[in-house]
Amino acid sequence: MFKLYSEKSVRALVARLKEEYDGVVRAQKEAVSELKEENRTLRARLIELEGERGNVSSAMLRAEQEGERIRKESALEAEQERKELALLAEKCRLLCDRLLQKYPDEEDVKDFEAFREALSARLGQQEEPAFDMDAVLAPKEPLDLGKLCKDLGLMEE
Repeated sequence: MFKLYSEKSVRALVARLKEEYDGVVRAQKEAVSELKEENRTLRARLIELEGERGNVSSAMLRAEQEGERIRKESALEAEQERKELALLAEKCRLLCDRLLQKYPDEEDVKDFEAFREALSARLGQQEEPAFDMDAVLAPKEPLDLGKLCKDLGLMEE
């Protein structure tokens, strides 16, 4: 019963198993080598991408800061232009008042007055009509007390 296997068959079996094992070990070593190479490649790419991410983040921050600076400059510039237009409108109003006093019946003066009113309206400078006491005390035409009371808000329409 002890002689089921001959020494020669055992040696052949061991040699065959050793060959198979060596093949498996060789395949595993090749797989490990390939995985190590892939790992090195992926690490290098990761380092590269992390560097790019840092660059992108800093670029986004710079762009946001630049955008904020541009918004502030634009707002400041718009405010300055608005002030300049308001000064121009005021100068136009003063000039128009002088022209109306000097030439009340001239067509050009009336056109200029219409332009000045349109400019004031576009700039949001709505003027409330001024109450002219002289026109009430010494009217050039018959005085309409109903209209006067409505204008003063003392009477409803």
